[in-house]
Amino acid sequence: MKNVTNSFSLFMTETPETGKAYMDMVMKQSKASALDRKTHELAYISVLAAVRMISGLDFHVKSAKELGASRNEVKSAVLVGLPVAGITLVDALEAALNAYDEN
Repeated sequence: MKNVTNSFSLFMTETPETGKAYMDMVMKQSKASALDRKTHELAYISVLAAVRMISGLDFHVKSAKELGASRNEVKSAVLVGLPVAGITLVDALEAALNAYDEN
C-alpha cells in the first residue's frame, strides 16, 4: 500500500490474518456506503481529525485529492468537527494541508 504509515505497515506485516480481516471489513463498509468515494474520504478525514489520529491523514488526504477533492474541501472536512472537538483540530489541519501540498 502506498502512503501508509510505518505502524500500519507493521500491523499488516506482523498480524497478516488480523490485517486481512481488518481490510476486508474496511472494504465492505466502504462498498456499502451510500456516499460517493470522494465524499466518503472527506468524511473519513473529518473523523480522523476529530479523534486526533493524525497518522492516518496523509493516506486519506492524498486519496481524497486523487478523487478530485480540492484543498478547500480537505480544509473544510478537517474543520467540520471544530464545534465539538475544539481547537485540537489545528494539529490535524496542519498535517492534512501538508499532505495535500506534497507532490
